Amino acid sequence: MKITILDDYQDSVRTMPCFASLAGHDVTIWNDHTKDIGVLAQRLKDTQALVLIRERTPVTAPLLERLPELRMISNTGPYPHVDVEACTRHGVLVCSRMGAGGVPSYATAELTWGLIIAALRNLPQEVSALKAGRWQAYPVGVGMRGKTLGVYAYGLIGGVVAGYGKAFGMKVLAWGREASRSRARADGVEMAASKEALFAQSDVLSLHIPLIPETRGIIAENDLLRMKPTALLVNTSRAGIIAPGALERALRSGRPGMAAVDVFEEEPPPRDHPLLAMDNVVCTPHLGYVERDQLQFILKVCFDQVLSYAAGKPVNVVNPAVLEHTAR
Repeated sequence: MKITILDDYQDSVRTMPCFASLAGHDVTIWNDHTKDIGVLAQRLKDTQALVLIRERTPVTAPLLERLPELRMISNTGPYPHVDVEACTRHGVLVCSRMGAGGVPSYATAELTWGLIIAALRNLPQEVSALKAGRWQAYPVGVGMRGKTLGVYAYGLIGGVVAGYGKAFGMKVLAWGREASRSRARADGVEMAASKEALFAQSDVLSLHIPLIPETRGIIAENDLLRMKPTALLVNTSRAGIIAPGALERALRSGRPGMAAVDVFEEEPPPRDHPLLAMDNVVCTPHLGYVERDQLQFILKVCFDQVLSYAAGKPVNVVNPAVLEHTAR
């Protein structure tokens, strides 16, 4: 099969052990990123199986109309970037394994904690200052012991982050839907009295909310303005859970006092994105799951789905109507 893998930003795919499973197939890997439909149509014109690394490139109806050879798309996790209805109309099978079998993304939890330390201790700013010849150039940072860590919501990743907070001597509060609250209680984690209380009481508030239609914009500017002027907001989930522009406006108002974000509405974000210019914000380029073990897991699932399709036994099928039509 002619297989194309998009958006291998760090040129890592060929170094993963699972890549060997594609031996014998015609594989093309693109390391740069584009959303230009004309460019994508040219790159994918002969592609039969398209491997997407999470949500990096949208696959839209106008693009699908220009890909007559495409037979299947392999993805892991949610697929808001794929127009499944258009795929079905064009006879393109979408395969995406949801979840990790109850295993949290430790890579994301670890990055979350790295961002917390970096922001509270001004690490990015101090590193840059030191390289420029300035010594201890920023205000004194703050520690975590005795502070309150808020976790919203308490799912697989949120639970790991809460455990790290306890290890650092923090008081942990949780909030979320009933499933989150039940899981937190089972782990002996204290529940905030309300969503409003979580924002008001947290010294560090870490967001772990999946982006679905019901959670888009679930955090409004008024929620953020309840936070302490010394508080830190951390988002390693999805940018869309915060109302557009709300975080920037709240930071300018001084509540919260700091933010650390790994996710943006548009990725990569434009160079003039306001958060990138704020000295009280630590920004990273969606590195949460981008760690060798996690990437190996994601790619192996994607490659296994391609190989299962090639063998005539597709798995994790999102739009089975394509199979029903083919069988007629």
